[in-house]
Amino acid sequence: AAQAEMDRLREKEHEEFVSTQADLKKGLDGVKMALTVLKDYYSKDAAHGAAKGAGGNIIGLLEVVESDFSKNLAGIEADEEASAIAYDTETKENALEKTTKDKDVEHKIKESASLDKESASLSSDSSNVKEELDAVLEYLAKIEGECTEVAETYEQRKEHREAEIAGLKEALATLEDETALLQLGGHRG
Repeated sequence: AAQAEMDRLREKEHEEFVSTQADLKKGLDGVKMALTVLKDYYSKDAAHGAAKGAGGNIIGLLEVVESDFSKNLAGIEADEEASAIAYDTETKENALEKTTKDKDVEHKIKESASLDKESASLSSDSSNVKEELDAVLEYLAKIEGECTEVAETYEQRKEHREAEIAGLKEALATLEDETALLQLGGHRG
């Protein structure tokens, strides 16, 4: 937007320069022609000798006007050249800045896409890791259930001991019966 406004102003300024330059050149050409005519007129005709002083004043005045026109023409041409250089410089700087910003945008779009892709990958990784963690925790709970010894209550211990003692008494009774049978079988023969 700023470049478009600058283009419009530069075009208007250049049009004004072209118009003013043409007017100054026409004026300068007219003054030069008038000087040529007056100089020829006063130098050829001896009858105008009395008016030579007045003609000299007019010629002097026209030479000052010619000088002013030349200075003005040189001034506006220098101004136009300076304006054109400033415009070209600013336009190049704007183009460079635009290119730089376009590249920055392009880079940021690529970086954003890369970060989006990385974010999706990390989310997927996080999901996979969470699934693995859940499986490990489930397995750990199972293993802990199998490996962890739960302290028996007093009643449970008492019941086990009584069952063990009853089993031992039964085994002892069986052994005593077998020993007694063996002894009886050994005396008969």
